[in-house]
Amino acid sequence: MKLNLFIIILACCFFSETRAQDPIFTQYFLIPETLNPGFSGFRETTYAGIIHREQWPDLDLKMDTDYAFINTWNENMNSGYGLSVLNQRQNVNHYSYTQINGNYAYKVEYNDTWVFRPAIEVGFGVKSFGFQNLLLEDQINIKTGTINPTSIDPILKNDKINFFDVSAGMVFNTESLWISLSMKHLNRPDISFTTNGNARLDSFFSLSSGYKFLLADYVDVVFLPYEAKMLVTSNYMQQGRYNRFDIGTSVLFENIYFGATVTTNPSKNDIGNQLLTSINFFTGLQYENLKLGVSYDMNTSNIGRTGGVYEVLLTYQFDSYAKCFGCPH
Repeated sequence: MKLNLFIIILACCFFSETRAQDPIFTQYFLIPETLNPGFSGFRETTYAGIIHREQWPDLDLKMDTDYAFINTWNENMNSGYGLSVLNQRQNVNHYSYTQINGNYAYKVEYNDTWVFRPAIEVGFGVKSFGFQNLLLEDQINIKTGTINPTSIDPILKNDKINFFDVSAGMVFNTESLWISLSMKHLNRPDISFTTNGNARLDSFFSLSSGYKFLLADYVDVVFLPYEAKMLVTSNYMQQGRYNRFDIGTSVLFENIYFGATVTTNPSKNDIGNQLLTSINFFTGLQYENLKLGVSYDMNTSNIGRTGGVYEVLLTYQFDSYAKCFGCPH
């Protein structure tokens, strides 16, 4: 198979809004475990969640992503533990990526205000590709103009790869503020499908933050419930030569929240070299320990009519006890 064709196919496989290989969720601030293992046990209780993301359904390059997790807290060891499963699927070339991660975070009370949570994440990943759906060079008979149904290309024997992955992170937080710093793929695993290939997965860097406060402390809330809160979030990500910066805000009432974020590409190296790539709207309901959220990303780039990006998430806390007012969940 020609090398340039193979490169194009793999590029399409990993194509996303940031052209990075790691999936990024619009509602990352509600399930920050997707970014940083330091959020394992962050609420100091047991809780779980799942999120589904459907990207660009109107294009041939549709991508579906699912992420599920469960976290718990050990008061005696002052530690949080987590288990997560990530699955990503692409419809054209039957690309599939699944990874299982185990997380550990330790709580350090720096002073009466700040808490420091260093963490590590170890995972095992599997990537597969539907090479059997490709037309390879040795199948084409130029002389007769026919196409052979089978191929002896060795690439067909390497349609699945396994790899180990190591990530680390840290979270600094108070009762109303959190700052998250993480680095994924520290060991840069080889994800090449060829026998002698060497395609190292780029490290993924993330710096995110969130600040939650009572609106009554800053503005007159005559027309809003006194307990109304506002959450301001930001998230900068870098993988390889591509980067992304999200910033947004939301208003939270007792049982409902809504807000918006904007997605930007500071390096302007996406299609059309645009700074603003999407405007994202989200809302959700909370009933006792159950939370349901939905979001829609409206594309603003020159890609064309993509159908946008949809997300649905569900989280559940196993008891009503949670220590931090500024928790991002």
